[in-house]
Amino acid sequence: MSPCECHAARVSAGVSTTTIDTVPDNVVATGRHLKRPLLAAYALVLPSGIFLVAFTYWPVLQVAVGSFIVRSFGGATHWGFGNYMRLFADPHFALAVRNNLVYAAGTIIPSLTLALLFALGLRESTRFNAILRTLIVLPLLIPLVAAASLFIFIFLPGAGLLDYYLARFGIGETNWLGDPSLALGSIIAITVWKNTGYYMLFFLAGLTGVPQDLLDAAKIDGANAVQRFFRIMLPLLRPTLAFVTIIALLNVVTQIDHVIVMTQGGPSDATSLLLYYIYQQAHQNYDIGLASAATVVSVAFLFVLSIVSLRTLEHGIHYEQ
Repeated sequence: MSPCECHAARVSAGVSTTTIDTVPDNVVATGRHLKRPLLAAYALVLPSGIFLVAFTYWPVLQVAVGSFIVRSFGGATHWGFGNYMRLFADPHFALAVRNNLVYAAGTIIPSLTLALLFALGLRESTRFNAILRTLIVLPLLIPLVAAASLFIFIFLPGAGLLDYYLARFGIGETNWLGDPSLALGSIIAITVWKNTGYYMLFFLAGLTGVPQDLLDAAKIDGANAVQRFFRIMLPLLRPTLAFVTIIALLNVVTQIDHVIVMTQGGPSDATSLLLYYIYQQAHQNYDIGLASAATVVSVAFLFVLSIVSLRTLEHGIHYEQ
């Protein structure tokens, strides 16, 4: 090999070696640049994750585990389904379930119906409609405890505001909260008054997504107001209706402030709801196992009911792409 060829080989070998040595450095630098945003993202998510685990997942796990821990007299504990057997054999639990079903039917159907009617009637943006919307939504701003305290005086037998006006029609004194046949209906009336304006806001937002040209075309084709509602508006409102129904189901199970303030589950357990039954077992009877079992059953039932309602209402829905 000539001296020139040897020199060229050395140069090419040096270039190749240099090239091979520099590629890993570039890859490492690129990897470091990719890791920095990921570390920053994990650092931002970490506080929320800690709170989520500490105040959501850990309590849920504690309740689920506690429902299988059966405590006997003397402090002895063992694992089993004893809490669930006692729960399903408890007549107070069966009564609370029945009351909650009646409470759900009596609050969800009227409140959603009224909210939809109000939304349809106040759909147009006028000054008068804005005033009416404000008056209907106003109960939403009142805390449920304060509303319950207010209605105690309204339902006061003989001296309350309701009996005062009913007396003008010849209706005598009525014990609205002390009569077992009227107490749950009084609680239902408060809930409907409180939640109707809240649900109306969702329906008003849903109605803004109904194309006006479809309604105008149907009107030109001779469809009346009822036909336009059931053939155009209601199908397009199904996503909103499904969402509001789930919210209403959650409120039925979780809102018991007015029950605690007004009736404490009475008279004769006529207004005892599921969550109030759980509250009684945990904080009055100190039966944590029974309260945990009731919580698991209630959450499971609510979850299944929510899924069924969502699938039923979303059947046939077509979302705009």
